[in-house]
Amino acid sequence: MIHVTPMEQIGLDERGGTYVFDTSGRSGPFMMTHRRAGSVSGRHFHQGIHPGKNPERLVLMKGDILLNWKHVGGDAHGSQPVHGPALIVIPAGVWHEVIAVTDFVMMELNSTADGKGDTYWMLPEELG
Repeated sequence: MIHVTPMEQIGLDERGGTYVFDTSGRSGPFMMTHRRAGSVSGRHFHQGIHPGKNPERLVLMKGDILLNWKHVGGDAHGSQPVHGPALIVIPAGVWHEVIAVTDFVMMELNSTADGKGDTYWMLPEELG
């Protein structure tokens, strides 16, 4: 249900690595988040009213997370460790939470305005 793709590495030397990813035609303001190890983010889903949330695209730039998800109204669910850099695609109707295994930096290919009126927060125990 959730699709995670490691970023393509196009260079590596003593300075570090260079990676590429496609924003799939998305432009405008994006969000950059930094979270500390042990923190929990997300715990919500989107109906997909706004194109920026259907699907939601996240770029884990650096760090390690545990991505938990459940299809709202369905039985499909899962838990996936993700190591950055990686592109994460979350379809509408999928509840998700991000647990920071390490400090991480993530870019969301949308803005806060994209989520207004289309973000529904729920604790894991409320999912049923």
